Amino acid sequence: MPEIVVAAEPRTETGKNVNRRLRAADRIPGVIYGGKAKADAQPVSVSPKEVLQILRSASGENTLFDIELKGTRRKVILKEFQVQPVSGELLHADFFEVALDKLIEVKVHVELVGTPVGVKNQGGLLDFVTRELEIECLPTDIPDRFTVDVSGLELNKHLRVSDLEMPEKVRCLTDDDVVIAHVVVPRAAVAEAEEGEAAEGEAAAAAEPETDEKGDEKGDKKADKKADRKGDKKADKKADRKEE
Repeated sequence: MPEIVVAAEPRTETGKNVNRRLRAADRIPGVIYGGKAKADAQPVSVSPKEVLQILRSASGENTLFDIELKGTRRKVILKEFQVQPVSGELLHADFFEVALDKLIEVKVHVELVGTPVGVKNQGGLLDFVTRELEIECLPTDIPDRFTVDVSGLELNKHLRVSDLEMPEKVRCLTDDDVVIAHVVVPRAAVAEAEEGEAAEGEAAAAAEPETDEKGDEKGDKKADKKADRKGDKKADKKADRKEE
């Protein structure tokens, strides 16, 4: 990969008006971090076009490059950047100075490839849960991305961090149990199944005889009325015999 150098100029003034003037001059504000104290942070201005070229490269924000300030080059990666959400215009960029022999912690994007068997043959949907992993490695060993083949993933099966094979010089800091992707039943199918179960339950309940307390009470009342009628008939017959 060819060496990338971004030219920076020192910046002493701050504020919204200053930043507007910078952007009007095709520059954006930024800060170089990496010193032992906050005082070591160096405000600078850079060309947004040069930074956007880095962001659009294969390694994106994890690209290792040189930032040149006052004739001195410092090895950096992008720490943070701010983009205008509508126009996509780059508004601000922070850089983190690194030592090539010291481990750093960065986040690397996950890319899924292939069509899961659970989608192709079993009617499921692929749910992409975790799109980046946190890792620790030397600056020169940062992967461009993690490419994960999900073609063998079946319905209701999960792909976790523990299923991935890390490069030899990279240590993953994201927990092993974190789900990267899984194939799920579509929500419409779940809702349809739940409605079907509810309808079956209602039909079964309607077909059952009345055996609850209300039913028992009705039965008791009928028995009481029948007993009362029998008692009345016996009493009438006894009264008739006495009169005779």
